[in-house]
Amino acid sequence: MHQLIWDIVIGIIIGWLAGFLVGEGLGLIGNMVVGILGAIIGGYLSTFLHVNIDGFWSALGMSVLGAVVLLVVLRLIRSK
Repeated sequence: MHQLIWDIVIGIIIGWLAGFLVGEGLGLIGNMVVGILGAIIGGYLSTFLHVNIDGFWSALGMSVLGAVVLLVVLRLIRSK
């Protein structure tokens, strides 16, 4: 149960940070979803780019990168 709460808190922080960097926040629930999906996308990106994720800070960085990519793609889809 503690891990789930920790994952949600980290997801919110990642989503908020990505929204801040891109200039587009989606509210509390939206940021949480973006943060969690960003962590998944970041994991795939690290595999694709052959980046070794070893530790909390590198995983956090790749998660933020994944969330930023997700927000940029969402912005491109919405603008059409």
